[in-house]
Amino acid sequence: MSTVIEQPVEARLVAAAPRMPNIPAKLHYDRSDPFAVRMTFPAPATLEGVEVCWTFARDLLAAGLHGPEGHGDVRVRPYGYERTVLEFHAPEGTAVVHVLSNEIRRFLDATSALVPVGLEHLQLDLDHDLAELIRDA
Repeated sequence: MSTVIEQPVEARLVAAAPRMPNIPAKLHYDRSDPFAVRMTFPAPATLEGVEVCWTFARDLLAAGLHGPEGHGDVRVRPYGYERTVLEFHAPEGTAVVHVLSNEIRRFLDATSALVPVGLEHLQLDLDHDLAELIRDA
C-alpha cells in the first residue's frame, strides 16, 4: 500500500481583476507526516517564478469545509457548498484561491483511508525521531 497520496486540483486564483485564471495545483499527503497536508503551486502561477509549497494541518483543511478556520498563514473557509477558499498569507502578500469542495472531500477521504483521523499518532516513530535529534545535537 502506498504511503503517499497526491491529487491534482484546479485552483482558481482570485485577483483584483475580474478574470480568475485556473491554476493546476496539487494536494499531497504523506503517512510519515500524518498531521500535515501540502498544497503545491507550479512556478508559472507564483510571483517568484518557482514552485511554491504550503504545508498546513489536515484538520484545518477538513474544518474549513464547514466554517472559517485558521488564524495564521493559512486560512480556509467555505464559499457556498461547491467551493472552498484557501488564503495563503506571506510577507509578499496574500494569495486567495478557490478549490471545488468535492475535490477536497475526495482528497480527505483518501487520506483518512490511509491514516484514519484520530490515529495519526500511531504513524509516528518517536523513539527514532528522538534518536535523530540527539544524534544531531
